Amino acid sequence: MMTNLFSSFEPSSNIFSMPLNWLSTILGLMFIPVLYWLLPNRTSIMWTKITLTLHNEFNILINPNKKNKGITFTFVSLFSFILFNNFLGLFPYIFTSSSHLTFTLSLALPLWFSFMIYGWINNTEHMFAHLVPQGTPPILMPFMVCIETISNVIRPGTLAVRLTANMIAGHLLLTLLGNTGNMVMSSVIFLQVLITTQILLLILEIAVSIIQSYVFAVLATLYSSEVN
Repeated sequence: MMTNLFSSFEPSSNIFSMPLNWLSTILGLMFIPVLYWLLPNRTSIMWTKITLTLHNEFNILINPNKKNKGITFTFVSLFSFILFNNFLGLFPYIFTSSSHLTFTLSLALPLWFSFMIYGWINNTEHMFAHLVPQGTPPILMPFMVCIETISNVIRPGTLAVRLTANMIAGHLLLTLLGNTGNMVMSSVIFLQVLITTQILLLILEIAVSIIQSYVFAVLATLYSSEVN
């Protein structure tokens, strides 16, 4: 029995004290048919067009004039991985891994940390210049350094919390509406309104799943472009 509303997000399924819900992060591979790798069918053609579009867009954001060959495929893979996990969380009885900070911070922290190490080692002057925006009055420079440093440090947290909060919010709405189904069973009109609302919310959640994975990948791309 569900003790509270947030218990649906708890990774409680286990065998021999080994949590099983986190296996949902690799379930996306099972949804890819074998023929996807062998024949240029409609699915592979559509996904190829999507990845090429993302590659061109990320390449523009990173600055193609510099040596960044291959880095865009990292962000395309990141987008695909988050997208699969967001979609899988919409299926019944499948654990939503992207609604946990454990998952999102595991993606955001290594990316941000690697950007910082690369930037401070290879482009030290450029990183110092970012701390003081151009045109800042001398009297405000110490304050701007503090503000820019804080905004830079909290970036992985904002990346992780944004994705987690958006996934939790939509799932909570769907859970709340699903739990009210027993109360309105006596009224056909209210039941139809409830089902229609849930379908619309599900469509909205599909859109949010795509948008949030895209936002995560784009912001990671922008953060990497600042250290070059």
